[in-house]
Amino acid sequence: MARALELAAAAGEQGEVPVGAVVLGADGRVLAEAANACEAERDPTAHAEVRALRAAGAVLADARLQGCTLVVTLEPCTMCAGALVLARVARLVLGAWEPRTGACGSVRDVVRDARANHQVEVRAGVRAQESAALLEDFFSRRR
Repeated sequence: MARALELAAAAGEQGEVPVGAVVLGADGRVLAEAANACEAERDPTAHAEVRALRAAGAVLADARLQGCTLVVTLEPCTMCAGALVLARVARLVLGAWEPRTGACGSVRDVVRDARANHQVEVRAGVRAQESAALLEDFFSRRR
C-alpha cells in the first residue's frame, strides 16, 4: 500500500485524481503499478486499476491474473471491479471506501457477486485515512 500511496500522490500533483494501484504476483513480487491517467491520456478508462491490470497482463503474457493481488488506494468503481473479475484476480486490498461509486462492498459488490464466474477476496481499510486524505486534499484544492 505504501507504493500505491506514492503513486496516488504523484498523480494528484499532475492534476489526476490521486489513486494508485499495484499488482502483486502469486509469489508476492510486484508485477505492475500505475496511477490514474484519465486527463493525461484523455481516456475515461485510464483508471489506476485498469492500467495496472493491463501492465501485469503484459508482464505475465496472460489476460488471466490468477493468484494475483491488486492493492489500490481507493475502492474500485464498477468498471474496475468488472475488470478484476474478468482478470480472475484473487485478492483486492483497498484503502478508502468510495461512498458514491464504489463497487467492491460499499455501494455495490461486483467482485463478490455469487452470480459471476469468479469472486475476489476483499480486504478493505488498509491505510484508509492516508488514502482518504489524499483525495480530500486534492478535491479541496479544486473547489
